[in-house]
Amino acid sequence: MTKINHHLDDDTLMAYATGSLPEAFNLIVAAHVSMCDVCRAAADSFDTLGGAVLEEEDVASLSETSLARTLAQLKERYAEVPATRRPAGALPAPLQDYVGGDLDAIRWRPVGMGVKQAILKTSTRATARLLFIPAGAAMPDHGHHGTEMTLVLQGAFHDDDEVFARGDIEIADSDVQHIPVADIACDCICLAVTDAPLRFAGWLPRLVQKFVRI
Repeated sequence: MTKINHHLDDDTLMAYATGSLPEAFNLIVAAHVSMCDVCRAAADSFDTLGGAVLEEEDVASLSETSLARTLAQLKERYAEVPATRRPAGALPAPLQDYVGGDLDAIRWRPVGMGVKQAILKTSTRATARLLFIPAGAAMPDHGHHGTEMTLVLQGAFHDDDEVFARGDIEIADSDVQHIPVADIACDCICLAVTDAPLRFAGWLPRLVQKFVRI
């Protein structure tokens, strides 16, 4: 298994366990957790803690038909769809469910300088996109109006003195201004999630920003 050096923080994992993250952030956390033994163990511990807290809560009395009525409503609302077991690939299973397959199922759209993206359908609270960055290419100089999480799925990228390879996740906030550069050895594919537009330093990226929705 690939050694992962950059992990999620406890606050994010706790928010994931409590279900308080936007869908796009839930997706990137689920994808990273599926690849990372360390963060998966931490997420499981928060789930266990949540279960223990629930056991301490007062029990409310329910009518004898409450369970049956709830199950009937769920069955009516959600059609029963057989689970699909997807083969292992470059994309982790949670992400394959959104793409509809592995890398060959991604519908890339060019955004300039050889970079391509595919925006995934999630709730409007945050945006999830797959990014294809050619080997050796640099992303434009940018900061953040909110939070950006980037999970490496193939290849690697350099950010200052740090290297982020497959399975690593980078978390950037409004204090971060950077120019990530894809490693020269291989094209880099990432899942990037943001809850606000990026803050580009150059005029050209700012000009095309609204057209590529980044």
